[in-house]
Amino acid sequence: MTIAMERILAWKLLPCVMMAVMCYAYLEILNWFVTLPLEAMTSQATALTATVTGAMTGAFAVWLGHEK
Repeated sequence: MTIAMERILAWKLLPCVMMAVMCYAYLEILNWFVTLPLEAMTSQATALTATVTGAMTGAFAVWLGHEK
């Protein structure tokens, strides 16, 4: 590899971009859930929000665990 490519890879941009995209998607799901009317807040909507929250928590833990 060239020196320039090694420097770019050393910045680890891909994990940072992926985490930013996941945070944006998570915020969109939370915004969707909060704006639901009370009669539309079913157990399925709650389960989706809880599942995405759990997945985001796990992804954040893995991301922080690999930072150096």
